[in-house]
Amino acid sequence: MANILILLIIGFPWLGALIVWLTGDARPKTQHTLAVAFSLLSGISSLILLAFINSQPAIDLSLGTSFGNLTFTPDGLAVSLTVIATVVGSLAVLFSVDYMLGEAQLGRYYFMVLFFIGAMAGLVLSGNLLFTFFFWEITALCSYGLISFYNDDPKAVAGGIKALIITQVGGVGLLAGALISYANLGSFQISELLGRADTIPTAALSFIAFSFLVAAAAKSAQFPFHTWLPDAMEAPTPISALIHAATMVNAGIYLLARFYPAFESVPGWKTAVVLVGVTSALITAFMALTATDLKRALAYSTVSQLGYMVYAIGAGGVLASQFHLFSHAVFKALLFLTAGSVIHSVGTRDMRRMGGLGAKMPFARNVFIIGALALAGIPIFNGFWSKELILEVGLEHSPMWAYALMLLGAGLTAFYTFRMTWMVFFGTPREALHIHPIGIAMKISLAVLSIGTFTTWLLFGGLNGILSASLPFHEIEAESTLEMIKAVSFAPATWFALLVVTLGLGLFFAFGRKFALSESPAWLSTLTESSFGFEPVNRFVVSLVSNGAEKLRATQTGQLNWNILAIVGALLVVLAALVWGGAL
Repeated sequence: MANILILLIIGFPWLGALIVWLTGDARPKTQHTLAVAFSLLSGISSLILLAFINSQPAIDLSLGTSFGNLTFTPDGLAVSLTVIATVVGSLAVLFSVDYMLGEAQLGRYYFMVLFFIGAMAGLVLSGNLLFTFFFWEITALCSYGLISFYNDDPKAVAGGIKALIITQVGGVGLLAGALISYANLGSFQISELLGRADTIPTAALSFIAFSFLVAAAAKSAQFPFHTWLPDAMEAPTPISALIHAATMVNAGIYLLARFYPAFESVPGWKTAVVLVGVTSALITAFMALTATDLKRALAYSTVSQLGYMVYAIGAGGVLASQFHLFSHAVFKALLFLTAGSVIHSVGTRDMRRMGGLGAKMPFARNVFIIGALALAGIPIFNGFWSKELILEVGLEHSPMWAYALMLLGAGLTAFYTFRMTWMVFFGTPREALHIHPIGIAMKISLAVLSIGTFTTWLLFGGLNGILSASLPFHEIEAESTLEMIKAVSFAPATWFALLVVTLGLGLFFAFGRKFALSESPAWLSTLTESSFGFEPVNRFVVSLVSNGAEKLRATQTGQLNWNILAIVGALLVVLAALVWGGAL
């Protein structure tokens, strides 16, 4: 049964992408309906797959000595991320019904969204490194296409190119590590690398470990590759919620968590992971302090929260990282989609032009506050429990300097979160903005996510159980939700964090409202606008690559579209052949 479900999870959105494309933009209502239906079918299939979690491959097809076996393994780590990708994906598609109403080129939009959902599921379920890389690159292609969706906007095109080039650094790292692994093990199977890592020469294993760290940092917008994600905010807001907050950026976290048992003994690797996480969390928290664009402020907070997950893995807290990944996917999708509903209603992303919107948009205000409280780490929302678990692990297993900096990051998070909320929904209106009502499809998506922000922490015991039972190479102790509540509630790390968060909130109420509407200090603005000096470096690399690519470009846009369509068709044929031939 698991084999059929996996094929449906990947096949439904890919088939939907093809059908929506062929439906044509002359029938937008049909396109909306089909996109929602196929994404929901994929989400439902992934939820059913929770009942069939297993550490053994559900699909195992030999492709010869060159490629090895095409395997898909429904273990707890893979299935939990599949559920996030497909369920949050279906809510983003539902939200798009209202958000993209009247937009041109819906076929291209939904094609890329559905193609991405299927590829993300394939990425985490794949048991073969070569096919993990294959799905990894599809997600990058979809991300580029969706960031550049408004292709008459130079900022959107530039943001898409920047994201594609920088994330390709990650693709190179993943491929290089996979090839070195194959050269030493004679297999692309992930289980082989996890089970036989101690047989690989130290130098080769170190190369693989740090190559995968580069891949993860680039994909998850971590230091020093953190500059691409804020520019990706030129995409339609449902894409910002789906790809750049809840799913694709989690691929790097998945990679580190998946291979932690193989790399934890590599000299310097865990320290490097901690350093990447701490640096990413801290510098982007400072950048969020001065942001005036609502979506960019949320993007900075996304990079910062991903930094917490990376830090947790470096400290040995794989479970804590995955718990926060789950919580973050829910509350950050809620924040992004609510921001999208506000932007869609008032026609601007500039928080300096907003203010006082809460009285006119009470529903948006209430659900945004729920997401903001979770982001700030306020009890009892899901972000509180998962972040405190990370800080508890960090206090016990990471250097004290790293833990202290992460505590500082928690205080900064509380400050910029309330700054952002106040600038948009409270105070006096700073402009007379015309407000459009929020559509029913938007409200349904936001209501589901807000309920999830209240309740998903109760699923900790289930997440813990499926990870500990189905990851044979990971050391994860099974604990119930009640045991987690007791551990977090009485841990010194929790009280330290709450003290720092309270201090951050106190500083906001004392000085934050004046700070929010005044010009930032020149030194801070200079640092944040240059991404602490890394924006010019990344911009130079991007311009170098894009200028070279422009000289080599020969393919017409229309021909490229048909090539993509042909690729999807071929992939669907392969999936159908697997089912028909009984090769599973």
